[in-house]
Amino acid sequence: MIVRLLALGALLLPGCDRQKAGEPQGGGPAADSNSVKAQRHPTGVLDRSHAGTPAPDIEFEDPDGEPASLADFRGRPLLVNLWATWCPPCIVEMPSLDALAEREGDRLHVLALSQDLAGRRKVADFFAERRFRRLDPYLDGEMAFMTSLRLQTLPTSILYDARGREVWRMTGMEDWQGERARRLLREAAGGR
Repeated sequence: MIVRLLALGALLLPGCDRQKAGEPQGGGPAADSNSVKAQRHPTGVLDRSHAGTPAPDIEFEDPDGEPASLADFRGRPLLVNLWATWCPPCIVEMPSLDALAEREGDRLHVLALSQDLAGRRKVADFFAERRFRRLDPYLDGEMAFMTSLRLQTLPTSILYDARGREVWRMTGMEDWQGERARRLLREAAGGR
């Protein structure tokens, strides 16, 4: 019975499976928030089993293509959102993340970390089309972050406290403007 419930839960979890090297990205028409039905209710699954774990020491590219790591963001809470341009639920979630980053200002850094294998140009074009106010195009073009954390689904968001310790992770879409998200994000201030 438990196995059946877990299997059903996996089917109901809206998200994109991890892209495998060599698979074409965006083989069909480009996904955007107009072609995907936006969901107003959170669909993400909260996982606290990694609470207290230090942020991985993995390099990725900043918006200028320079090396960066999560250590560069220590000193204030950080929400890392792993997403890709080929993932429709990720695209639906992006405006909510941008609004969150604008609302929180300096209290919380929101890092949109693309897992696109197609490179910087694909991500830069995506950002140029959407004109986000606060999000910047960071890139993990080798999906090292997902591999290190053994993640299989996008979007996945991970909240770290100011010391770089994981508070929780969310697999699937979240309404970052909703009350549930506000409550959950407050937990980073506790320094757990």
